[in-house]
Amino acid sequence: MTPPKTVLFICTHNAGRSQLGAHLLTHVGDEHLVATSAGISPAEAINPAVAASLQELGIDTSAAHPRAVTAGDLDTADVVVLMKPGLSLPGPVRGELVEWSFPDPSNWEADGARELRDAVDESVRELAARLTR
Repeated sequence: MTPPKTVLFICTHNAGRSQLGAHLLTHVGDEHLVATSAGISPAEAINPAVAASLQELGIDTSAAHPRAVTAGDLDTADVVVLMKPGLSLPGPVRGELVEWSFPDPSNWEADGARELRDAVDESVRELAARLTR
């Protein structure tokens, strides 16, 4: 059996976009993919509006904590997804590099986070389908 592919989602604070990506990929539920997330400059907590938008789908974010991306993360990930192009990473990416451009939801309310969640979900599902062919 082929080991699962690790997909690392990265954004600036690991509180919004990258958390959405990782949680939504996990929610897709394919055993061939493992999702993780990190940030360049981690916030103290996940964005409450983002967490609420995920909870609407039955996704529990209570154990999620923003963390800094490491060179080791970049070396072990099969796919690295930058949720914002041009982020300065702490080392080279060994696997495939994917760059998406999603707005920063730092000061958003639930309605805006819902729209972002749905856009990220669409991209995540397309990525999952491509990676599991």
